[in-house]
Amino acid sequence: MKVLTVFLFTLFICSCATIKTINPYNNHINISHFGKKSYCKDIPRIYSGISYNLSLMYGEPSNKKNIGSSVNNVPLVFIDTVFSAVSDTVVLPYTIVMQAEKGDIKVN
Repeated sequence: MKVLTVFLFTLFICSCATIKTINPYNNHINISHFGKKSYCKDIPRIYSGISYNLSLMYGEPSNKKNIGSSVNNVPLVFIDTVFSAVSDTVVLPYTIVMQAEKGDIKVN
């Protein structure tokens, strides 16, 4: 039971979007989905994982009928958003300070 708890906690902490946005190189991040750029110009550091996933959906139109891979017809971006919400909450003390010091993350 302890191993399962540690595994689930690690999964929550290591959501993909939060890791990508926690400390981006040169305060810039590239957000694109199937080669289509996002219309977002910047995202806040506070709850940046959720903002990253929302920016993926707010971009140039795609000819694809889906928004990527899915598990049981649930797109992975939605699953990652749930995990990002947990991870973003855990790192909230850090991101609040970074938001005050460095401001928003610029999107390329």
